Amino acid sequence: MRLICKVALITGAGQGIGKAIALAFAREGAIVAVSDINLETASTTVQEIVAMGEKALAVAVDVSQKDQVNGMIREVITNFGKIDVLVNNAGVQTETPFLELSEEEWDRIVDVNLKGTFICAQLAAQQMVEQGSGKIINISSIHQFIPRSNIAHYAASKGGVMMLTKVMALELASYNIKVMSIAPGATATPMNESVLSSPRKLAETQAQIPLGRIAEPDEVAQCAVYLASDDAHYITGTTIYVDGGMNLGHMP
Repeated sequence: MRLICKVALITGAGQGIGKAIALAFAREGAIVAVSDINLETASTTVQEIVAMGEKALAVAVDVSQKDQVNGMIREVITNFGKIDVLVNNAGVQTETPFLELSEEEWDRIVDVNLKGTFICAQLAAQQMVEQGSGKIINISSIHQFIPRSNIAHYAASKGGVMMLTKVMALELASYNIKVMSIAPGATATPMNESVLSSPRKLAETQAQIPLGRIAEPDEVAQCAVYLASDDAHYITGTTIYVDGGMNLGHMP
């Protein structure tokens, strides 16, 4: 077990990749704070972790609201005393042509995906500085690198996460805080239901992936386990693509 006694805070962990990471961390012995805007789904994840015999806490939070994130950090510290690992997974996606994209829709996507990552990382990092160590894992997207029509707002937010990861890694290295990101490709999650439910769209997506299939959430989670563990103690500032090789066709 690679994460025994480590306290991990995972945002957006009520479903999809976040839930898979929370369960994978618990199986490796971590104490997990499960954060989600939906307390019901967060509580369901916690119930599954407790059923394993591990400790967990459900916290409802909108990551784009600093006061709520402050409350989340305080609650985790009150209950568990520290934060060893933060996984910034909370994210939203919509599809709208660029010429029709409203300011309100732009703000919603960027506020959750980029601003939320910034707020959670900054407040958690302040706690980690006091502790003398910590790890921050940002869940980005293949679309930080590969453009696609109708997701200008989403791709811009994830491109921002990529560069935020690099700058944070530079600034926080002297505090023994490592910062990495994972860029999943197409993954079998509720966010991709429109692809999963359409044989045509699924076939088109799989045709772009050298391994010939989309990922399961646990395959992303296992990468997060590695980065959170002591096995990855010399890694910071990098992005790992968990995409079945999808990015290869776009390399310069």
